Amino acid sequence: MGGMRPLLRRASRKSPQDRVVTLIGKPGCHLCDAAREVVAAVCEETGAAWEERDITVDAELHRLYWEQIPVVLVDGEQHDFWRVDAGRLRSALGA
Repeated sequence: MGGMRPLLRRASRKSPQDRVVTLIGKPGCHLCDAAREVVAAVCEETGAAWEERDITVDAELHRLYWEQIPVVLVDGEQHDFWRVDAGRLRSALGA
C-alpha cells in the first residue's frame, strides 16, 4: 500500500475558506461518487474550495493512491480514504 503521502504541502491555515480539499478518484467508482457528495456538501457549508483529480489520467496519483481511492487530501496532506466522514472533514477544516 502506498501509505499516507501528501500530494502537495501547504502551510496550515486557520480559516476553512482558505483551505483546499482534493478528492482523488476515478470514473465509475461508487465510493468516489459517495465521497464527492460528502466533500461537496462540507465544502459548500464551510466555504472551503475543492477540486477533483482522476487517477486514470495521472500516473503518479495512480501509483500513490490506486489501492485507496477515493482519497481525500486537505491542503495537500492525506486526510481520509475509502469512506469520507463529514464530521471528521469539517473538523479537519477547522469548522
